Amino acid sequence: MKQENAWTKYSQEELQKLEALCADYKHYLDQGKTERECVLETVRLAREKGYQSLSEVQASGKKLQPGDKVYHICMDKMIALFQMGQEPLKEGMRILGAHIDSPRLDLKQNPLYEDTELAYLDTHYYGGIKKYQWVTIPLALHGVVVKKDGTKVNIQIGEKEEDPVVFVSDLLIHLSGEQMEKKARLVIEGENLDLLVGSRPAAEQEGEEKEKVKQQILNLLKDQYGIEEEDFLSAEIEVVPADRARDCGLDRSMIMAYGQDDRVCAYTSLAALLETKPQKYTSCCLLVDKEEVGSVGATGMQSRFFENTVAELMELAGGFSELDLRRCLNRSKMLSSDVSAAYDPLYASCFEKRNAAYFGKGLVLNKYTGSRGKYGSNDANAEYLAELRNVFDTQGVSFQTAELGKIDVGGGGTIAYISALYGMEVVDSGVAVLNMHAPMEVTSKADVYEAKKGYQAFLEGV
Repeated sequence: MKQENAWTKYSQEELQKLEALCADYKHYLDQGKTERECVLETVRLAREKGYQSLSEVQASGKKLQPGDKVYHICMDKMIALFQMGQEPLKEGMRILGAHIDSPRLDLKQNPLYEDTELAYLDTHYYGGIKKYQWVTIPLALHGVVVKKDGTKVNIQIGEKEEDPVVFVSDLLIHLSGEQMEKKARLVIEGENLDLLVGSRPAAEQEGEEKEKVKQQILNLLKDQYGIEEEDFLSAEIEVVPADRARDCGLDRSMIMAYGQDDRVCAYTSLAALLETKPQKYTSCCLLVDKEEVGSVGATGMQSRFFENTVAELMELAGGFSELDLRRCLNRSKMLSSDVSAAYDPLYASCFEKRNAAYFGKGLVLNKYTGSRGKYGSNDANAEYLAELRNVFDTQGVSFQTAELGKIDVGGGGTIAYISALYGMEVVDSGVAVLNMHAPMEVTSKADVYEAKKGYQAFLEGV
């Protein structure tokens, strides 16, 4: 089936809306390079639209009413936002669920060391990456250090024009004959993804120990942030590309940025919720952590955070019962807002053209993901897909269907199968991405715009 390129249908007014949305999206990407930063920016945007925290509503002693707006945060790395509907919660919700974690490097708990008068920070990569893509590029440090007394120190180095950057070195081509014979996954070893952070020794002091370059780094951290080496033991510091989100292509039709998997779906889901008026059913935007490593842990989709939060909402809305909670989750409908692989003609052998996602063709529906024989996949019902087709067509949303590459080439998963465990209708839907999981990923502005339109149509029409 031939899909129309969305760019061909836009009026001048729509093009202005498209560019405005994408400008706001790029700002969101620059402000949220970690899960914690995404949550902070999400809260800022939500409060501007009248959202209150769950704790504020509980402290007020008031009951939730239709149209009320509330959010709840888990460990500063996961957030759920709700706009209460006319129907009681037991009748179900309309949920947009995305993840805000992205592949990166994390500092180990004992990271700082010196070797031949060079100071390094030892890392452990997070999520699926091609390790060779992370060498010789400017990198920034983002995160939080928590001291023993509970004091939190926010770290962000490498984003301002005047900031220094750090990097992972690579072997020069003149000496890399043996390296070039290795398989791509072995060209750079995980244990060699260490950051070069200094080469200047500390000033001479009486009785000073060895490792003066390491000491110089410790002195700087002490002076600028008030932290000691042992404070790394209770720190979460992520290493991300120092580049900002930028227009891409001579025609400015694309966006290149770090972390678009899956913040492109997180932002468009959030934007759709914030623009949606109160509906018959409660609207929800759920932004989760840990998807890139299996949705595990207290801030992953497999945790009870979402279920517990809905239980709290039911209590505030007039009374909780275990049966009503089960009915709510079972009767809900969800778009698992996650990205898909964009067709790349330079690597055509990995795609099946009739079932691939293309730039400019709009929101992508993946009926199933998983790998090979649909292993690990949520496989959405045909009835649900028909309902979504009707809504999108009625609202003029450009959309396409796709699979994640050829059957036996690889595959991937999302949070869809976890939500489906409650019995709710779920399908994967998102934006096509080039360079997925690379330090800098690329999306089409048209697809970003259509995703936001599609998510809003879902909240208002399903």
